Amino acid sequence: MDKMPNLVDRTALARNRVRAEPDALFLHDAVADELQERLIEVNRTFKSVAIVTGFPDFWAARYPDAVIVDDDETLALQPGAHDLIVHVMCLHWANDPVGQLVQCRHALQPDGLMLASFLGGQTLHELRASLAEAEAAITGGLSPRIAPMGEIRDLGSLLQRAGFALPVADSTPMTASYVNAFHLMHDLRKMGENNALAQRPKQPTPRNVLTEAACIYAANFRNADNRVDATFEVITLTGWAPADTQQKPLRPGSAKTRLADALGTEETPLDRSND
Repeated sequence: MDKMPNLVDRTALARNRVRAEPDALFLHDAVADELQERLIEVNRTFKSVAIVTGFPDFWAARYPDAVIVDDDETLALQPGAHDLIVHVMCLHWANDPVGQLVQCRHALQPDGLMLASFLGGQTLHELRASLAEAEAAITGGLSPRIAPMGEIRDLGSLLQRAGFALPVADSTPMTASYVNAFHLMHDLRKMGENNALAQRPKQPTPRNVLTEAACIYAANFRNADNRVDATFEVITLTGWAPADTQQKPLRPGSAKTRLADALGTEETPLDRSND
């Protein structure tokens, strides 16, 4: 069987990240604060932490005692070595996201925790729509310019497929404002989040397409401050490595107390006479 072609050009992705500027990593700052709050709520002391990331300098500064692991296709993680793994701001660029999660699960100790935060499907929906409309109007076609990102309704199943227990997926929308779409696109380059798709156009986007996209963007997404809004959706997946000590759902039919008794009400049989 032929191997599926890669969605992401890893060489281009690495080049984009090297060019990223520290002062543009505001999404990483926000995600780091959010993850810290989640870990406080867990109320557990983690002694062996690994951070999977494409931005090692930033995350090493936030977690100086953690093992920093590059988000390569094969992760440099030892089986059963960690009680906490944070996979952060890179799963949206993975050619095999389920494989990444499976590797994290194998590297966890029993009842170890994994948190994965990354960009979701509503990210940059304004820019996607504006570029698509502009390119279709001027060239009569569409090119892959922004990576496809998963929707929250689909992403929770990735944890189950990867073998995690107690899986949870949730979404946090963030909004940033810019003078115009050109400033947004410039900021994406500074963030290391510009186009790294394997099938991306190899020639620069025509200037008239970008100008038309900026006009469409301003016409549809201008805010009260006469700037334009850009949405970044951060998805966070929470999963635990299976352990015998974890709570498990009861088998169907094994309940010993009726729901009607617990609620103090009469149980009404279902009328199936019209079936």
